[in-house]
Amino acid sequence: MLAVKYLQEKGFTILHRNWRRGHLEVDLVAERKGLLHFVEVKSRTSRHFGYPEERVNKEKVRNLMRAAAAYIDCHPGWKRFQIDILSIQCIHGETPAFLFIEDIYDF
Repeated sequence: MLAVKYLQEKGFTILHRNWRRGHLEVDLVAERKGLLHFVEVKSRTSRHFGYPEERVNKEKVRNLMRAAAAYIDCHPGWKRFQIDILSIQCIHGETPAFLFIEDIYDF
């Protein structure tokens, strides 16, 4: 998975992939330097419909916040955490382009 490799190269330890509780879901839960990261991964194979990160709307952010709270309930002890977006453009014939937007909503 491109997202996992990218984050690991940036010093993250991946704790969970596609973590779920009920209808709540987080693409990646990772840790770096004692900070817990909930990462929403969006990708596109074309530029025709905009950038991948544009698909993260207010409703998605609310669901990510709920999922983060649920995760903390299941895994107490984390003092600091944040929500991030990892945007990946995988255009045929081009090197994948990554945009990592950290801390879209700081807790």
